Amino acid sequence: MAKFFKEFREFAVKGNVIDMAVGIIIGGAFTLIVQSLVKDVMNPVIGLLVGGIDFSNLFIVLREGAAAGPYPTLAAAQAAGAVTLNLGLFLNAVVSFTIVAFVVFMLVRTINRLKREEVEAPKSPVEKSCPYCFMTVPIKATRCGHCTSELATADEQTSPGSTATS
Repeated sequence: MAKFFKEFREFAVKGNVIDMAVGIIIGGAFTLIVQSLVKDVMNPVIGLLVGGIDFSNLFIVLREGAAAGPYPTLAAAQAAGAVTLNLGLFLNAVVSFTIVAFVVFMLVRTINRLKREEVEAPKSPVEKSCPYCFMTVPIKATRCGHCTSELATADEQTSPGSTATS
């Protein structure tokens, strides 16, 4: 049992798990901000543009509740026990998702752009091609492992006009 808890502790304190937990917490806080933006800022403006409709109270009664309708608000319909199709709440969720998706897209796009700007130094080659059989051999090889031909060393390849002496 102690081994189980030791393994769990090692898993829980790994950097990736902690980073994920921080991301989830920040994501939850960001979700609250987006929900407020949609509910308190965007929906009233959209409602005015489409004739004063309050999206949070846009619903269709599928079955009457204990008290007969019409119901002025979604809360009144739910309090009466009516079964409703909550179109306004769905529209709020769609708008919230669209905003979150756009912000995440912009964030990923910016991160990718910054990564592209990082220029890596070109790596020195670790392999070369045999000039006789065209197979790949290690850069430090002096003889091809495939056709056994003698290969020029790196010094001989870089200095043209030099002659190899045995």
